[in-house]
Amino acid sequence: MDGLLMGYVARELDQLLAGGRVDKISQPDRDLVILHIRNGGANYRLLICATPGYARLHLTGKTYENPQEAPMFCMLMRKHLQGGRLLCVEQLFGDRLARLTFSAMDELGDPRENLLYVEAMGKHCNVSLVQDGKILDAMRHVTLDMSRVRQMLPGLPYVMPPAQDKLAPNEADAQAILTRLRGYDGLLAKFLFHNVAGLSQMSGEELALLVSGGRDSVTASLNQEDISLKLADLLHALPGMGQPTLLHDLEGTPREALPFPYQSLDSSLQQPEASFSQAIESLYFERDLSQRLSQRAAGLSRAIKNARERTEKKLAMLEEDILSEAQAEELRVMGELLTAGLHLVPRGSESVTLPDYYTGGELVIPLEPALSPAQNAQRYFTRYRKAHTARKLAGEQKEKALQDLQQLEEAQYFAGRAESAQELNQVRAPLAQAGLLRRNPVPQKTKREKEAPPKRFISRDGIPILVGRSSLENERLLKQARPDDLWLHAKDVPGSHVLITLHGGTAPDTTVLDAARLAVFFSKARGQRARVDYTLVKHVKKTPGSAPGQVHYSGEKSVVTEANEEDIKALAPDDGKANKPNKSSGKA
Repeated sequence: MDGLLMGYVARELDQLLAGGRVDKISQPDRDLVILHIRNGGANYRLLICATPGYARLHLTGKTYENPQEAPMFCMLMRKHLQGGRLLCVEQLFGDRLARLTFSAMDELGDPRENLLYVEAMGKHCNVSLVQDGKILDAMRHVTLDMSRVRQMLPGLPYVMPPAQDKLAPNEADAQAILTRLRGYDGLLAKFLFHNVAGLSQMSGEELALLVSGGRDSVTASLNQEDISLKLADLLHALPGMGQPTLLHDLEGTPREALPFPYQSLDSSLQQPEASFSQAIESLYFERDLSQRLSQRAAGLSRAIKNARERTEKKLAMLEEDILSEAQAEELRVMGELLTAGLHLVPRGSESVTLPDYYTGGELVIPLEPALSPAQNAQRYFTRYRKAHTARKLAGEQKEKALQDLQQLEEAQYFAGRAESAQELNQVRAPLAQAGLLRRNPVPQKTKREKEAPPKRFISRDGIPILVGRSSLENERLLKQARPDDLWLHAKDVPGSHVLITLHGGTAPDTTVLDAARLAVFFSKARGQRARVDYTLVKHVKKTPGSAPGQVHYSGEKSVVTEANEEDIKALAPDDGKANKPNKSSGKA
């Protein structure tokens, strides 16, 4: 989003929102806020994003998941802006900097002006709430260690971003342009990029084409006085040229939001949009959502990987530190031999050789010289009891560690397949509950997160098939199932529980095969040929004391199959109108 586009967006927002009341403020992510504004009888949602590479400011029609507890920046914005009026939206210096001016009542009921600065400038993107010239808070805190030029911390004076040696489009006159043009030798497009604020390389090429007839025009070959006049006229005419346009690539994917159709680009790839906000949202929404989800999934995957490494290390230590059964038994034997031969043990000896009536030979037994023969015998019995107890405890700990590894492996799979933040939360929650991951801070009053329904498909026979998307969903799926429903799972690999809802009927073979393909596709065996076990739900039991979704089962049958994208696409998502199976149909 370059400064040229920012100017059009700011003017569009000012026209629609100026005078509107701020009804609600939310912060779905740490660098994304949404202001709900009512103006002229209509409700608007103003999105402000400060993600580097995705920074933008526009109206949105999309919905975003909000955290259970609002971040501090959001709480501060609510305190100072909510219930107030948005007075104006303006672009500053023709660059990627916008200022939103609000008027709201303070604690004493007096009107107070607050400013919200949106800086959409590369890796330095930020949003700052300013009152009386001082920063109340900033979305991204910038300390002295991070920047010696400009700090962004609560209580500091707000300082504008460092000024660039460029002309603001609305202030550039022919003489100022000519002065710079005389000392420049190169492409006109590059001259514009380096000397006019807010222009991207693409916008520079377009303006060069409009004033010189070519996007690759060289300044030395042009009449500089004439070009300076044309450029000044064009820059001042820009505000009236707005025509929201979306540029696509050859595959039809949105590539750029343009302020007007660019003659320097293929016209067949440019599509008019109803507004600048709509054009920008079409460009950014899906890729931004995907990027945010990828970042969260990557963070969760790293945490799970670290937890697996810790658990594997714990297993190795258990194997290393605990005496084997034979070693423990040797301690008992030494204690018994010492007890039987106390009269043969000299006091103060470091070792003694005694007859071993277990083997018929002799055994050298190390001693503690400071202890009596009886105390040495008792010492071996004590060590034997401790080793026996430790082996028992180690066995329990080892079993628990193996269960933890199974849970973590399954969570790693689901984290990599999650399609929403809610699914990631469902993956993380049982791990935090089990102490395998750090718990997120929970507010005193928590709004219970709505349980997402499982994935639903319709078999080729019109029968509903349900697929879990996390260990929690797998467990809920099993709890809600009827005893005579059919349960499927890819054998010996992490994956989804799959359920054929039969309503007392039987499943045709084609439905079983469809469900088996879903079980393979939604498992770690995706892309491979795998065995799928299936049995009635009444034969599937939760493993006592295990993590969510871990079960054992009996009476199973198996089918070997594989699945690809086309197989799954052939199974239409369930719209709730799937047929119930006939009680006499099918063979499964």
